[in-house]
Amino acid sequence: MARKRFRNFTVGAILFLSLVAIVITGFGTGGGGLGDLGGSGGAPTGTELARVGSRPITTEQANNQFNQSFQQLRQQLPNVQILEFLNQGGFEGSVDRLIALEALRQFADARGIAVTQQMIDNAIANAEEFSFARIGGNFDNGIFQRALQSAGISVNQVRDEFARQLLQRQVLLPIETGFTMPRGVAEAYAAVPLEQRTGLIGVVPVGAIERRLNPSEAEIARYYQTYRDFFAVPERRVIKYAVIGPEQVSITAPTDAEIQAVYNNTPRYQAGRIRTLESIIFGGRTAQADATAFAQRVRGGTGFQQAAQAAGRGDAYARRENQTEQQFATLVTPEVSAQAFRAGQGAVIGPVRSSLGWHVVRVVSAAGGRPLEAVRADIVREIERRKRVAAIAALATQIEEQIEDGRSFEEAAAGARLTAVTSPPITAQGRLGNGAPWPGLTADFRAALPAAFDMEADASEPQVVAVEQNARYALIGIERTEAAAPPPLAEVRDRVRAQLVRRTAVRQSWRIAHAIAARINAGTPVAQAFAQAGLPLPPPQTITARRGQIMAQQAPEPLQLFFRLRPGTAGVAAAPNDAGWMIAVPQQSVRGGAAAAQAVEAARAQLVQAVPSEAEWALLKAMEDRVGVQRNTAAIRAERQRIAATMSTGPQQ
Repeated sequence: MARKRFRNFTVGAILFLSLVAIVITGFGTGGGGLGDLGGSGGAPTGTELARVGSRPITTEQANNQFNQSFQQLRQQLPNVQILEFLNQGGFEGSVDRLIALEALRQFADARGIAVTQQMIDNAIANAEEFSFARIGGNFDNGIFQRALQSAGISVNQVRDEFARQLLQRQVLLPIETGFTMPRGVAEAYAAVPLEQRTGLIGVVPVGAIERRLNPSEAEIARYYQTYRDFFAVPERRVIKYAVIGPEQVSITAPTDAEIQAVYNNTPRYQAGRIRTLESIIFGGRTAQADATAFAQRVRGGTGFQQAAQAAGRGDAYARRENQTEQQFATLVTPEVSAQAFRAGQGAVIGPVRSSLGWHVVRVVSAAGGRPLEAVRADIVREIERRKRVAAIAALATQIEEQIEDGRSFEEAAAGARLTAVTSPPITAQGRLGNGAPWPGLTADFRAALPAAFDMEADASEPQVVAVEQNARYALIGIERTEAAAPPPLAEVRDRVRAQLVRRTAVRQSWRIAHAIAARINAGTPVAQAFAQAGLPLPPPQTITARRGQIMAQQAPEPLQLFFRLRPGTAGVAAAPNDAGWMIAVPQQSVRGGAAAAQAVEAARAQLVQAVPSEAEWALLKAMEDRVGVQRNTAAIRAERQRIAATMSTGPQQ
C-alpha cells in the first residue's frame, strides 16, 4: 500500500498547480481553501502524527494535505466521494506524502542542493497554469497576486509548491532516466499470461440452504427485536385527496363568433401568412449606400446570399423558414416585418431604416391558408381545450378562496362536488408499512405526494396543488401523521423471515464452503469432500483457463483465486451476485511457451515505464531512513477514525 502511495509523488505536485489554476479561473468543483502547505507558513500545530528528523508532521498539516489530495482526485474523477477516498487509504497516503516531502527537503538541504528565489520566480512566470498573467510577453505580478487573493491562495503557498517541484526535479529526475530492461526479464514477464490451469470449481449455493430452513415464530421474533431498527418504516401519512380536472367542470359549446375569431387570428390559416425570408442589415457611415447597392444587385437577379458574400457581409446574412410576422419581428423590427408581410412572394423590400441599421429583405415564399370549413373541427377542439383549462383554473381558485375563508377539506370538497379519497398510512414513495406499493395510488395521487409531504405534519389547513400544469389540480389534506418507527412485527413478518433465512443461509454456506476447502487441503479427494457437506450440492465443474484471461478483463473473484492458489490446494471466494460461496481447486498448471516477439517488446516497454517509479520509491525510502522517520501509528489511526466519524451517515447494516 505504501509503495502505491509513493508512485504518484511527483504527479501530486503538478496536480496542485493545476488545481490552483482551476480555482483562480473559476472552474473548480468546490470545497474549502487549500490550507497551509508548510514551509513559510509558520510552525505546524496539532497532534504529532510523525517526526521526520527533528521536524513534526501534525494533524493540521495532514488534514490540509488530505483535503488538497481529495480535490486533486476530484479533477480526474468528479463523482468520487470523500468517504470512499478515505476508505482507500487517502488519509494515510497524505501523511506519507508529507513525510516524503520533508525527508526529501532535509536530504537535499544536507547536501547543499537548493532552490533559489530566482529559479522559483522564473518557473512561476513561465508556468502554463499562470499564462493569464503574461501580457505581451511580460509577467504581470499584479494580475497574478490579485488572482491568487480572489481565490484565497497565498503567494507563499504557490512559491512553496514550486520550490518543492523544482527540488524534486533536481533530486529525482536524474534517477528516472536511462533505464533499460534485459530481454530475458521481458521474456519471462511476457510468458506469464500464457500459463494455463486446469482444475475444479464448485459452489455452495445459498438458495439450496434457504429451501431447507424454516425458522420458528419465536426465532423470527428474536431476530426482529435484535434488528428492529433496520426495519423502521419512514414517516407515513394518511392523506385526503380529491382531483380537480376536466371531469369536475362543464363548458359551453364554442359559438360561431368564437370560431371565426380564432380562425382570423391564426396565421397558418391565412393565405400568405407563413413565409420564408432572407434578410441582411448594414451599419456604419456608408450603410444606406451599401444597402441600396445591395438591393439593386438582388433586384437585378443576383442571389441574395451570393450578393451578401460579394459585399463582404456574408456573416450578416440570415434565412428564416416558416415564419409568422411576429416571429420574424424578433429578428428585424416589427415595422420591417410588417412591410415584409405586406409584400408579395419574390419581392425585395428595402433598404428600410431602423434602430438596428439599414435592412434589405427578400420574400422567398409565402404559404399558408386553409378555408374555415377545413379547419373548423380543429378550432372547436382548441376552443374547448382553452375553456376547459380556464374552468379548471377557476374552480381551483374558488376552492383556494374557500380554504382562506376557513373551510375544511371536507367542506371545500363537498362544495365543489369533488370525489374525496383517503389513503391508508403511506410513505412519501406511496408504500405501505410492509414496503408494498399501495394499490390505490393513481398517477394523479402520486404527482401530489411530494406536496403532501412538504406540508407540516400536523397541518390542519388543506391545500390546492397542481398535478398537471394548467390541466389538473388536487385538493389535499393531512388526516394524521405517523412518525418514522419500527412497525409492528405482523406488518413486516414476511420481510423479517426472508432476511433471517437469507442471513442464516449465507452464514451456513460460508461455513460449509470453508469446511469443504479444509477437507481438500487435508488430503480428501474433491468429490468426497463435497459429498461430506451434509446437503446435496451441484458437482464441481472442470475449468481450464489462461492467466491472460483474468489479466485482460475484470474476472470473477473465484477465477482470480484459481490463479492465486498453489495447484492441489483449495480456497473459498464469494460467488457472483451473492449467490453463495465457491471453492476453487486448481489441479494442474502448465507454463506457457515462448511469447511472441511483439508481446516481449510490449512487456519490455511496460517494465521500462514501471522501473523509474520503483527507483523513485526506493530512493525516497532511503532518504527517510537516512534522516530518520518515526510514525505515531496510534495517532494516525485515531485521526483517521475521527475523520470517518464526522463523515458517518448513520448505522450500516
